[in-house]
Order: sequence, then structure tokens, then C-alpha cells
Amino acid sequence: MTTPVQVVLAEDSALLREGLVRLIREGGFEVVEACPDAATFLEAVDRHRPGLVVVDVRMPPTFTSEGIVAALTVRERHPDTAVLVLSQYVEEQYATELVASHARGVGYLLKDRVADTADFIAALRDVSAGGTVLDPEVVMQLLSRARNADPLGRLTPREREVLGLMAEGRTNAAIARRLFIGEGAVEKNVSSIFTKLDLPPTDQDHRRVLAVLRWLEHGNPQEQP
Repeated sequence: MTTPVQVVLAEDSALLREGLVRLIREGGFEVVEACPDAATFLEAVDRHRPGLVVVDVRMPPTFTSEGIVAALTVRERHPDTAVLVLSQYVEEQYATELVASHARGVGYLLKDRVADTADFIAALRDVSAGGTVLDPEVVMQLLSRARNADPLGRLTPREREVLGLMAEGRTNAAIARRLFIGEGAVEKNVSSIFTKLDLPPTDQDHRRVLAVLRWLEHGNPQEQP
């Protein structure tokens, strides 16, 4: 017979902890310890060296990030131990850090997914076998975050042209001549650039400088003809 994968669980809610233990065992795993906080969880992992840990993100005493920090600690101390994180909400920063720490044997699921027991057990098996399992909601938010990482991504091609010429120190009149458009059109593009780059309507010259700094940081002036 194949030896079942040993699991250490960390969940502060006694009721949910008992339910998870029962569910994990029914999935063919051996739960060697179920812990109510991050400190005892880390002690248990060091003691048992399990093949898989399942840990809640928010745990005592502050109920902020103790669980996910503990999960990252496990990744550092025991890189061969698979980690499945359960969370009530998507913690984008920690989800990114967790996956980036080691691409294999890692999972991040919202607790709502536990209700689908078949999918949850399948996720446990995938992660313990070295796979990566991310909740669809996590994937959606991480992709959205990546799309929004580049502040220039919201600009139209024309607005990027205008901003590039602004970065060259050209006035609105000079930009209009260069692009063969009216100054009014340039002003509309400049106003749209400020809005899309989240630059508050304060001093016009100040906003212009901030917009140029964004271009120099994220853009590519060499693209301009």
C-alpha cells in the first residue's frame, strides 16, 4: 500500500479545523497535527516534516498575515514541503510572493472552494504532487494587477505620442505642428493623459512634469519618430 502523505493543518476556528481534518483524511491523507495558531504550526512542521501543509492566511494574535507569513517560512525552511493556503479574501501581495517563492507544490484557494469537496481534494493532491493550484479569483485579480502595473497602458497611441513629445520639452503649439493637429486637440489629449495617469488637477505645469516623469520611467522615447 502507498504511504499516505502527511499533512499539518493550521486553522484558528475550531469548528472549521475539525471539518478540514475530517475532509483531508477522507481524501486519503494523514493529518499528523492540526494547529490553532502560526507558532504551534511552525513547531509542528519542524517536528513532522510533512509532505503538505494547509494553512489559513489570517491567524492569531492579530488576524492579519500570520498564516501566510508562516507559509512563506515553511517554503524557506522546508522547500520540499508542498503548501496550500486557504483565505477568506485574495491577498494579492502575499499570493504573488508565495507563488514566486517556489513555483512547484503551491496552492492558494479561497475558503468558499472547500465547499466543493471533490475539487478541494483534487487541489490537495495536485499540490502535494508538485503542481500549482490557484483559485480562479486569485488568477483574475493578479492578472488585473499586472495589467494595471504599467500606468501608460491606459493611454491611446495618440496620447502616447503627445506624452512622448511633452517629454522632449515641446509646448502644446509645437506638438500640434509636429502631429499636424490643432492645439485644441492637443489640449484634450493632455487633459486625458492627466486623468488616466491619476494626476490631480492642481498646477498645470506641475502635472506636466509628473506626466513626463511617468513617461521616462515606463515609456520609450526612442519609439517617437
